[in-house]
Amino acid sequence: MTEQDTADVVETPVETPSEAVADEVVDDETRDEADIAADYIEELLDICDLDGDIEIEERAGRVYLSVTDEGDALRVLSKPDTVSALQELTRIAVQAETGEFSRLILDVGGSRDARATELQRLVDTAVERIEAGSTSAALPPMSSYERKLVHDLVAEKGFHSESEGEGRDRHTVVTR
Repeated sequence: MTEQDTADVVETPVETPSEAVADEVVDDETRDEADIAADYIEELLDICDLDGDIEIEERAGRVYLSVTDEGDALRVLSKPDTVSALQELTRIAVQAETGEFSRLILDVGGSRDARATELQRLVDTAVERIEAGSTSAALPPMSSYERKLVHDLVAEKGFHSESEGEGRDRHTVVTR
C-alpha cells in the first residue's frame, strides 16, 4: 500500500454483540449489570465452543438475558437445573464486579417459556381440583421467580395463592 492508500483507509469501530444490545437498556446501572452478565455468558459459550445470540431486555428494573441459537447447540445448557445454575453463576459474576446483588433472569434456548407453559398446566390442574371440591391444592417446591409467576397466573383465574415452607421446600398453595 502506498502512503495515499493508507490515508484513504478509515477505521470504523466495531461493536461487540453485547455492546450493541446493551445500548437498548435505558438505566446506566442496569447497563453495567447487563454488560457484565452478557460478557460472562459470552465467555462461557466460547469456552464450551457453542454459538449463541445474546439478547438483553429490561423489565420492571430487572435484567433479562436470553441466549438463543439457530440449531440444537444450546440443548444441553437449556435444562432447567442447568439454567438455574448458570443464572446463579452469572449473578455472582455481576455481584463480584459491581458489589451489588443482581436479580437478573437468564433464559437459555427458550427454557423459561417452556417452564412458564409447565407452570400454567400446574395452575390449571390445581384450579380444577379446587373447582371439583378440594379446599386447597399444593404445588411442588419452586424458585421465588417461579412462585411469583404462579401467583400471577392464579390471580388471573380469580383464585388466591400463598407461599408456604422454608428454603428449598418453599411452595405455593392455591385456594379459592
